Amino acid sequence: MSELKIPVLDLKSEINEHLNEYMKAIEEVLRSAQFIMGPNVKAFEEEVARYLGVKHAIGVNSGTDALVIALRAAGIGENDEVITTPFTFFATAESITALGATPVFVDIDERTFNINPDFVKQVITKRTRAIIPVHLYGQAADMDPIMELADAYGLKVIEDTAQAFGGEYKSRKLGTIGHIGCFSFFPSKTLGGFGDGGLIATNDDELAETAKMLRVHGSKKKYYNETVGYNSRLDEIQAAILRVKLPYIDEANEARRKAAHRYNNLLKGVSGIITPFEDARSKHVYHQYTIRVFDGKRDELQKHLADRGIGTMVYYPVPVHRLPLYKESAPVLPVAERLSNEVLSLPIWPNIREDVQGEVAEAIREFMG
Repeated sequence: MSELKIPVLDLKSEINEHLNEYMKAIEEVLRSAQFIMGPNVKAFEEEVARYLGVKHAIGVNSGTDALVIALRAAGIGENDEVITTPFTFFATAESITALGATPVFVDIDERTFNINPDFVKQVITKRTRAIIPVHLYGQAADMDPIMELADAYGLKVIEDTAQAFGGEYKSRKLGTIGHIGCFSFFPSKTLGGFGDGGLIATNDDELAETAKMLRVHGSKKKYYNETVGYNSRLDEIQAAILRVKLPYIDEANEARRKAAHRYNNLLKGVSGIITPFEDARSKHVYHQYTIRVFDGKRDELQKHLADRGIGTMVYYPVPVHRLPLYKESAPVLPVAERLSNEVLSLPIWPNIREDVQGEVAEAIREFMG
């Protein structure tokens, strides 16, 4: 295999573009000597709440912590059931299991890769307390029928928006449609920091108050702890970096969308693959540009690209319901199981050059014939 000349993600170009702003923001934090829950966290929470159009934005340590704390704030615990997708990063289900609740997996829509609302009603029981739709790869899950079911059965909806910051569904920002939205600021995300970070967004005052308490060891007032919580605070330096990035997020997402549409044109007519479907009701922000490769050729294509120095990733090779923790009691979910053998994510970032995309597409054409 040749040395990788085209990575699946190149963060360096974006860092260099705004390097002076990042360095200034970091220096100001260092000079302030306030590193935990300082003015940048407060300002970022206010700015991101305005951007999303929500009353409350609560910075936490990671996207995983956002999910755990959101579930706790919603009252989810032992013996409860939470309906979700198996086609996601492990943290979605892990957060449910960590609280003693049971993830109930339903199959996905093969076009969007997201939870199929048609299957959700079939698995609602007396123990069902919540639904976690995931906006995978930057594409919105179909939220209207999910919210209708939640209203009908008195369920909480917690949006896993880790991969879709800035994305939209029917002109509404993802993460603001359900009762709680959870975000990740892992460096690779559409809005990424330079380390771990996460956010909880909600319009519900009570949920917000509980989430704020849980992120600081279960206390509203320091040293007056009311419950067992978590040490899950967004770092001041990460908040400062995210404040630099936030004003550029729409521009960056639009650049991702343009890059995705270029790939669509470059790969038009290539047999044996399908380019990503984009739901007309949503604004897909292409955290990943994920094609489907048919006839069992996905792994061979990935090797062919690697041999030419082109990085790709498989998100995800094993659906969560087939992992050791869940497989004994898991249902058969044919769409998720099939797609896990077909998906391949190609190199994409906001300022990826056209010639780089052309090289990727040419290598795919070369292999697929």
